[in-house]
Amino acid sequence: MHKLAIQGGNRLNGEVRISGAKNAALPILCASLLTPDSLHLDNVPELNDVATMRKLLQQMGVKIEQSAGQLVLSAADIDKPEAPYDMVKTMRAAILVLGPLVTRFGEALVSLPGGCAIGSRPVDLHIKGLQAMGAEIHIEHGYIHARAKRLKGARIFFDLVSVTGTENLMMAAVLADGVTVLENAAREPEVVDLAQCLIAMGARIEGAGSDTISIAGVEKLHGASHRIMPDRIESGTFLVAATAAGGDITLTDARADILDNVLEKLHEAGAVIQVAGSTINLKMNRRPRAVNLRTAPYPAFPTDMQAQFMAMNTIAEGSAMVVETIFENRFMHVQELRRLGAQIDIEGNTAVIKGCAQLEGATIMATDLRASACLVIAGLVAQGETVVDRIYHLDRGYEHIEAKLSVLGARIRRVK
Repeated sequence: MHKLAIQGGNRLNGEVRISGAKNAALPILCASLLTPDSLHLDNVPELNDVATMRKLLQQMGVKIEQSAGQLVLSAADIDKPEAPYDMVKTMRAAILVLGPLVTRFGEALVSLPGGCAIGSRPVDLHIKGLQAMGAEIHIEHGYIHARAKRLKGARIFFDLVSVTGTENLMMAAVLADGVTVLENAAREPEVVDLAQCLIAMGARIEGAGSDTISIAGVEKLHGASHRIMPDRIESGTFLVAATAAGGDITLTDARADILDNVLEKLHEAGAVIQVAGSTINLKMNRRPRAVNLRTAPYPAFPTDMQAQFMAMNTIAEGSAMVVETIFENRFMHVQELRRLGAQIDIEGNTAVIKGCAQLEGATIMATDLRASACLVIAGLVAQGETVVDRIYHLDRGYEHIEAKLSVLGARIRRVK
């Protein structure tokens, strides 16, 4: 099992290219199931989750050609519309094959998913939505078995905002008979990126990026080319790292327009930020100021950036309050930060962080994907050596993070 060994204390300086977004790439890979024609994708990140999704699709019969950052997927001959447990247990996003399989092939057998242990993320929203569109669904022995001759358009209201629920039902609706309206839909940029890919394939979708999405079903989709959007969470992670450690970094191939809340909080912490086209420059020449934050669905502050900001707050001037409203179990990194000397108290879904002048290196353990990034940032600012164990979580969502940080001057290496 790999670990990261980090010698803290270095400022970060230089330029780093932002990879394609994991949370956009995964549903778009599943969109290849909607047509027998080829789907050409560019800017696909090299991540464990992407590799897992690729293997799952290949197991179903999707032919995939791969070159640097590019994939060509052809789902002309699907002989096994099934997502088995051993392929799904490490990645909840595998549920995203459900909608495309049912709407194009009339049947799907999909294992109930696994993934990060950050809280309850029920799939009942996906199931209820498909049932509203006429699918017959049974759950047996840990599998969702769905059947439908042809899905029918329906009005579907989400009790809770669900990104994967919105994406799954949007893909199901593109080949349905009639119009489907998704209300209280997720507004995340990754949902918009999926919609743009589907539209390029011939889908008729309006309202993506708002809380009401209307999809008029068509008889079939065709092949298309699409470039995966930049990863806003990777962008935010590098910007927080430089704010915590100090320095002068420039992100290329990034998008500032989908980072408003993150950039606002970094400015509040004392960072100087300049945006020019697809580049973001951040300068930090002082100890950060503590910043309060509250997570909520997009366009509010993203839950996927909560842990990274908590790491910054541990060494900031003053005290900060962090309220997590999305996942009930997303403070597991707190115990590990305390091992480095962080002063954090938790009550319910609220953490109060009192900034200290210095963290001290220790051996710590990653518990989920974004907690891993949080612990790396803490290691960058801690005195001495920090060893982060169980970094397979990190490899699910960050492309070559230690190589990118090394280019910026961090002393970080991967060890077995």
